[in-house]
Amino acid sequence: TSHSSHISLIKINQQATMSLADIKADLKALVAEKSCGPIFIRLSWHDAGVYSTGKLAGGCPNAAMRFTDAGEGTFGANAGLPTVALDLLKPITEKYVSAGVISNADLWTLAANVGIEAMGGPAIPTRFGRKDAASSAASVESQVGRLPDGDKGTDHLREIFHPKGFTDKDIVALSGAHTVGKCHADRSGFDGKWTENHLSFDNSYFTEMLAKEYADEVTAQGCPQKAHKATGTIMLISDLALLEAPYRETVELYAKDQEAFFKDFTAAWVKLQENGCEGLSDTL
Repeated sequence: TSHSSHISLIKINQQATMSLADIKADLKALVAEKSCGPIFIRLSWHDAGVYSTGKLAGGCPNAAMRFTDAGEGTFGANAGLPTVALDLLKPITEKYVSAGVISNADLWTLAANVGIEAMGGPAIPTRFGRKDAASSAASVESQVGRLPDGDKGTDHLREIFHPKGFTDKDIVALSGAHTVGKCHADRSGFDGKWTENHLSFDNSYFTEMLAKEYADEVTAQGCPQKAHKATGTIMLISDLALLEAPYRETVELYAKDQEAFFKDFTAAWVKLQENGCEGLSDTL
């Protein structure tokens, strides 16, 4: 009996070191080691961002993307997420999700938020209680009308974001996440980074957009985008659409006032991450 009670004590001690602080510390170390903050932002955004109301109803952050037989794991918009992002997260998933400490959907949410803060961005409050999809059958029907296309303008952005409950100002704030990360030709067809320091979460997406002249180019995959030749940074058509009224005044505000950007981004981002969820809690 002494042997078995010793084993159960070890198990209790293991669980005691599976707190929210432990998960955050492991995520922070991973982001620092692998520079994977941006892909975790995209993972959370594409998991939660399928939510819609109106013509297309339903959708929520449920980690359906981890199934690649059908559904969200096969969407073109999600290329690289079920492979690259989930491979990076795998050790943390195996440690905490397998032990029943946190759901995949909550872990993806938290990974993005830890990444944002680790790259210099705002501290995002994370709530928990998202339920994981049991199979790919829990996916939404398609990315069409739910996730935005990078080669379209303002009408398209409104069609995508307004049914999710977002304003024009929110669209600008959420687009500001492009201050980090890159487009990968083998995933989206677009190619390049939006800002010169693509691992720093700040307002440079807005300052660079206003300061630089961009020329049309077509990627090797045939996708139209805008390029700033001298620095090698890019903007998508959907990014530069924000220079039109009424979006432009918000772009100019965020270029001048990073705190205003952080405040508005945080509010819109938390809403995005919680759309379609019920009964979320501040604790695991």
